[in-house]
This record gives sequence, structure tokens and C-alpha cells, in this order.
Amino acid sequence: MSDQDTAVLPDDDLPPERRPSEHRYGRAPVSDLPHDAHPVTRWLDSRLPVISTFRREYVTYPMPRNLNGLWAFGAFITVTLVVLLVSGLFLAINYTATVAQAFSSVETIDRQVSSGWLVRSVHMGGVSMFFAALYVHVWKSLWYGSYKAPREVLWLTGMLLMVMVMVAAFAGYVLPWGQMSYWGLTVASHALSSVPLVGGPLSDWLLGGSSLGDAALHRIYVLHFLTAFAIFGVVGLHILALHVTGSNNPLGIEVTSPRDTIPFHPYYTVKDGLGLALFALVFAALIFFLPGWLTLPDNYIPANPLSTPADITPEWYFAPFYAILRAGGPFGLVLSAGSLAVLFAVPWLDRSEVRSARYRPIYRWMLLVLLASAVLLGVAGFRQPAGVWLVLSRLATAYWLLHFLVLLPLLGRIEARPRLPASIAAHEGVAA
Repeated sequence: MSDQDTAVLPDDDLPPERRPSEHRYGRAPVSDLPHDAHPVTRWLDSRLPVISTFRREYVTYPMPRNLNGLWAFGAFITVTLVVLLVSGLFLAINYTATVAQAFSSVETIDRQVSSGWLVRSVHMGGVSMFFAALYVHVWKSLWYGSYKAPREVLWLTGMLLMVMVMVAAFAGYVLPWGQMSYWGLTVASHALSSVPLVGGPLSDWLLGGSSLGDAALHRIYVLHFLTAFAIFGVVGLHILALHVTGSNNPLGIEVTSPRDTIPFHPYYTVKDGLGLALFALVFAALIFFLPGWLTLPDNYIPANPLSTPADITPEWYFAPFYAILRAGGPFGLVLSAGSLAVLFAVPWLDRSEVRSARYRPIYRWMLLVLLASAVLLGVAGFRQPAGVWLVLSRLATAYWLLHFLVLLPLLGRIEARPRLPASIAAHEGVAA
């Protein structure tokens, strides 16, 4: 019997909407759309299955039935990212990446371009909203163990996205070329130059020389622009990894039967839609009622290399890492970068077989202390690195590294394994 005569049967264990189509050489292609779909739509989809793929992955896709509101933050991040890209393209059209004209071009956007002030406020406010949603999303993943097998690649792509977003945000922070932009880049270049052997040459290569001028600003502008588009590619990989392994859930147990799941639409589209509406209200309040929170006052002053600000402070989302940078002294950059790098190893540092902190009482307290340390570092990032704030910064930094490198591996050995629910449906009281 030839290969063409061999029938390929769909997997009977999969629900009907998840079974693959029979696409075989020598046969007419088959569409996965419902039989009542329009004939033209079915014909097109059988040859370019965009509609059926979207329906399979975002309409009938089975999701754990017990997800709470924290899972909506992924949707918040995606929508905010689109807003940032669209508004950023508008700003790029009107921006001039030269030391002489960068600040004045931003002022022109704010004062002369039609609705330019609104687009720039949306862009700046979007960055703050993005990082707020991102940090909650990461915290949720740590709390519920979403980094554990088989979701290691999902976690790694998420961490890569966080680093890329930080790079893009810092580059965008520099572009207005105000006082804080210039001196923030100065601090970063000096920190990079302090790395033995490679720091100085690497800093000169990235910035186009030892001084901050047109070459440095132009490279920062290109870095900001290219990183923004690269982020969308990694987002695609992140979503693909999510749909391969499926979503984690608050119980931290795997789906065992169709009773444990519900379709993504309409249940989670409605839930995410309500969350997005509330998210948009906070976003609007930030733009229209609290515009002073979007940037630092010193950044409305043109960059002056001869006048150092009384206190160089970062945006709030960089404050914890800035506090680590200053608390570490000559090793500040290594510690700051290490505090991020250690997150990539979390799936292998955590040896516990239990995912959710709901069933890990000791781990819960450790995570709460970790959260307190992160908040403390964020506050310390806006204070002078001296006296009690320097001591607190070093203690918080020490616990951050101690938590991941020492306590997390040990906890998997000493924490007792609890009795987990038999299934999501059983825990939720769903009838057979």
C-alpha cells in the first residue's frame, strides 16, 4: 500500500475542535471551520488556514476553568505594547536625533504638532502602565510556579522580553535629551566602563566614543526603534510557547480531562475585556489627571553637561535596580545585572515538585519577604545612597540573591509535600 493510500486518523483523545485536519498530498484540502461557515470562507481557509487557526487558538482553545484576575495582566501587557508601538511611530516621525535639536523637537511635539502632547503622554504613561502590568505578571508567575516544567521555555521567553523592554525603555528615557536623560546615560556609561577589561571598550563601541554626543544619541535612537520591533517577535514566541504547554492555574496542577477546561471565548474574552476597561480607566487617569507622574521635572530642562542635577534619579520602574547599582559599590553593575540574570535560572533553582504557593506555606513567606525587598529597593532608588538607606539597600540586595541562590534550592528538600487536589474540576465541584 502506498503512502497516498494510507489514511491518517485524527487523535481520538483530543476534543473535536482540537483535532488536526486531513491535509494530504493528492487530496482536496479540508477546512477546520464549522459546516455552516460561508463557502468562500471555507474555500479560502482550506488553502490559507488563518481563520481556523485563530478560531482554534483564541476561540475554542481550552483554558483551565479556575483562572483568576491575575491572568488578565498578560492581555494588559499585549494591548499596552501595541499602544506603545503605534504612538512611538508617530513620535519618531517628528523627532530629530541630534544633540542640538532633540530637546527642541520634543518640545515641538508637545506644543505645536496637532495632538502631539496627547500622543507623547500616552507613550510615556504607557511605559509606566506596561511595567506595572509586567511586574504583576512576573510576580503571579513566581507565586503560582508558572516557570516549572513543562513551561521553562515560556518563562525564559518572558524573562527575555522583560530585559528587552528594559533596554527599549532606557533608550526611550534618553531620547528627550533633558537633564535626567543626559545624566542617566552618563551614570550608565560610567557603570559599564567600570567593568574590568571589557567595560571601557564596550562602552565606547556602544556609544560611538568616550563622549556623549550625536553618535551616542543616534545609536540610542536606533536601539530604541529596533528593540521595539524585536520585542513583538519574542512576544510571538512567548505566546506560541504558552499555547504548546497550556496555561498554568492557581492550583498548580495540570488539566486531566475536558471537565477541567472551558473555551477561551466567551468566558475569558469577557473577563479580560472587563479587566482591560478598568485598566484603561487607570491609564486615562494617569494621562489626564496625573501627568506629572509620567516623567521627572528635571527632564523638562535641556541637557547641560556642565550642570549636574542635585540628585540623579531614574524612572520608578528602574529604581530597584538603580538602588542595587549604587549599593554594590565597584561591583554594582555586576550585582544589578545579576539580580536580573538569576531570574533566568529559577526553573532549575526551585527543586520543589509543587507549583502553587497556595500549598507551600514556607515559600509563601519567602515570597512576601522578596516582595518587601523589591519595594524597599524601589524606595531606596529615590534616596541618597548613604546612611540608613544604603544599609537597607544592601540588606535588600543580599536577600534578593539569597532567596534565589540559597533558599529556593534548599526549600525543595525541606518543605513537606502536601496533598494536592485530584483535579481542577473536583476542586471546583464540577459535576461529571
